[in-house]
Amino acid sequence: MAVPKKRTGHAAQGSRRANWKATKPETTKCPNCGETVLTHTVCTACGTYKGQPVKLADKAAAAAAAAPAKKTAKKSTKKAAPKAEETKVEEKAEEVKSEESTEE
Repeated sequence: MAVPKKRTGHAAQGSRRANWKATKPETTKCPNCGETVLTHTVCTACGTYKGQPVKLADKAAAAAAAAPAKKTAKKSTKKAAPKAEETKVEEKAEEVKSEESTEE
């Protein structure tokens, strides 16, 4: 590892550090609401990026508006089928109990 022979003076240090400059961040206007936003970031005011909603709630609302309403009738028939099977099982259990009681 290199080790300096002499200390660096204050002037040399200062002139080396003088080349570092702070820059202003690039900003643009949000196409949705017009607020000033950092480039390549989501708008904090309206939650969009490149005109598309980024928040989950906004995405769900946009998807619901764009997609047609789905039918829920199939779900109710599927739920009804297990209930019918349960009632059949209960009826069989009652029949077995009634048979046992008649045999005694």
